[in-house]
Amino acid sequence: MMSIFYLRRRTIWLLALLFVVQLLCAIFFVTEFVTEVFGLRRWALPFAWREVLQVFASLGLVIGSVTGGLLLRHVLRQMRRVQHQLQAASGEFQMMLDDCLTRWALSPAERDVAIFAIKGMSNAEIAALRDKSEATIKAQLNAVFRKAGVNGRAQLISYFIEVLMNAKPGEMRAAAAEISQ
Repeated sequence: MMSIFYLRRRTIWLLALLFVVQLLCAIFFVTEFVTEVFGLRRWALPFAWREVLQVFASLGLVIGSVTGGLLLRHVLRQMRRVQHQLQAASGEFQMMLDDCLTRWALSPAERDVAIFAIKGMSNAEIAALRDKSEATIKAQLNAVFRKAGVNGRAQLISYFIEVLMNAKPGEMRAAAAEISQ
């Protein structure tokens, strides 16, 4: 699967060359227009040469436009594919997170606190969101850490990072089960 960001060097050079050709073709047509408007035809090329150059310049612009359209289509397809993969991974992560929280037998309050902690919120922020004291949040977090078999917030977060780094989409639940055993 080739991404626009990882095009081969040869392809990049060909695209750069195509861009230069299109630029030269556009300059040719602008020059033709300017010489026509300002009556500078006597300094311009003979008619036969201009006709040949116009044909090549037209072909260069058409080829550049077609290639640009094909490249744009490729990029749009790639973007859609990446967006679908991201949505799938996000959904997989949510399912894996739910599986872990269920397997750890967390209470609804502990579940909420765990999710907020995984999102990177501080105890004070979680307490404000849940309208509880920081001591309550700290006690609930300690229960989450104990049930998850981790020593603290950093290990809890690193657990999920490890699952994400080691699993392919579609395999996150199995990876989470393996890591937690």
